[in-house]
Amino acid sequence: MQIPMKKLRGGQFIPAIGIGTFGSDRYDEKTVAKAVQEAIACGYRLIDCASVYGNEEQIGQVLAEAIRGGISRQDLFVISKVWNDSHAPGDVLFSCARSLKDLKLDYLDLYVVHWPFRNFHPIGAPPDYHNPDARPYCHEEYMETWYQMERLLQAGLVRHIGTSNMTIKKLSMLIRDCRIMPAANEMELHPTFQQPELFEFCVRHGIQPIGFSPLGSPSRPERDRTPLDIDDLKHPAIISIAQNHGLHPAQVCLKWAVQRGQVPIPFSVKPEQLRANLEAVCGEPLRDEEMRAITEIDCGNRLIKGQVFLWDGAKDWCNLWDEE
Repeated sequence: MQIPMKKLRGGQFIPAIGIGTFGSDRYDEKTVAKAVQEAIACGYRLIDCASVYGNEEQIGQVLAEAIRGGISRQDLFVISKVWNDSHAPGDVLFSCARSLKDLKLDYLDLYVVHWPFRNFHPIGAPPDYHNPDARPYCHEEYMETWYQMERLLQAGLVRHIGTSNMTIKKLSMLIRDCRIMPAANEMELHPTFQQPELFEFCVRHGIQPIGFSPLGSPSRPERDRTPLDIDDLKHPAIISIAQNHGLHPAQVCLKWAVQRGQVPIPFSVKPEQLRANLEAVCGEPLRDEEMRAITEIDCGNRLIKGQVFLWDGAKDWCNLWDEE
């Protein structure tokens, strides 16, 4: 299968679909690494990692085996992220070096600031976890982190730097003050949560949107679930389009994502799902009227709300996203 490609700022290409590796709340490291191995075998070349996922060392073994087996390093696009507890001066370099060591790579294709806060939670945090040291967003601290990211790029340790879980307000301040622009922004994107204003802002500024939870994150942690959440895969519009094409609803979500212009990074440990996801974006596209029908079901259904990062005095999770 020939995977579509998208061009990043600077000219490097990124595959139009990848595999996510956030499974630490449900799957152990070996299971996730095995999924990455299966994904590479069936054609994936974009691997989205993060230090906090706790599985980079195991994934690194898979990447090393793939490269020894004849896959060119240049054909792989590997992402990692600096976790919230490693933003202080000197910590970003240490975090990047640790990820490179674990992933057994000389460079990362994209290194991302995972969250724009220094508030953090441990791996597998329960729904009621609260960090008493959590604080609101501080732009000066974020820029302190970003300037370290810029130095990583200048040193050749990473090819691109990017952001994640940002808002237009925060990105606007970053663009105003940075020396090197972000190449990509990872953001929650799925049919019932399309973030059109932020999406268009990114595109307008040459920042590639990378969409996590592209299927509505059916296996997300309990701490991110609320009673009002909507299941994208059960939405009548998605089901209807899937039936018209003889597809699974998940494949419709991925077709829509790639045609819209974002890079989805679905997670699965099942080989048949991995193949189906890849086939979805390589096959016949959705019709214009079907794309319009999906546009109309956007309803602000944010699923990864980030409640565990809230600080004392915050009203609710909306404060994390600059929402009134």
